[in-house]
Amino acid sequence: MSQGVEARAEGARICIGGIMQWRDLVRLGVMNIPDKPGIAADIFTALGQRCINVLLIVQSSDLQQQTHIVFCIQARDLDAARAVLCELQPRLEAEAIIEEPGLAIVSIYGPDFRERPGVAGVMFAALAAAGINILAISTSISTCSCLIHQEKLPCAVAALQSAFRLPA
Repeated sequence: MSQGVEARAEGARICIGGIMQWRDLVRLGVMNIPDKPGIAADIFTALGQRCINVLLIVQSSDLQQQTHIVFCIQARDLDAARAVLCELQPRLEAEAIIEEPGLAIVSIYGPDFRERPGVAGVMFAALAAAGINILAISTSISTCSCLIHQEKLPCAVAALQSAFRLPA
């Protein structure tokens, strides 16, 4: 049995380094783009040139070979980001630009996530049990981040505090 499964089987909570949170975010999506090299470079170079910080990026392709790039920015940067995306839309051949305000990111982090099976599952189960819908997920070797509705952020943090063991 793996270490993570043993810990859960014994009723012990997985230890994490902590919980981070960001609020007042907007989700922007550049949708139905023909899948070809340079799309992400064009978008994020242009945003960077306007000093717009991107907090989360999710890219996926569908069965029709269309790419969808969804990302989060601070709400204060929405007008500038919208202008950038509207300027790029024809060149990218994007079918639509979408936006959704009132969002937040909740993340857990720890130095050994890559060696701990089940961390993401515990996080997602805790949020689901609290009735929180995950709008997007982004992970790295040391973090797992979920985009959620901002009004659910306090509940999400409480759910994660219950599901994981935090440093003293």
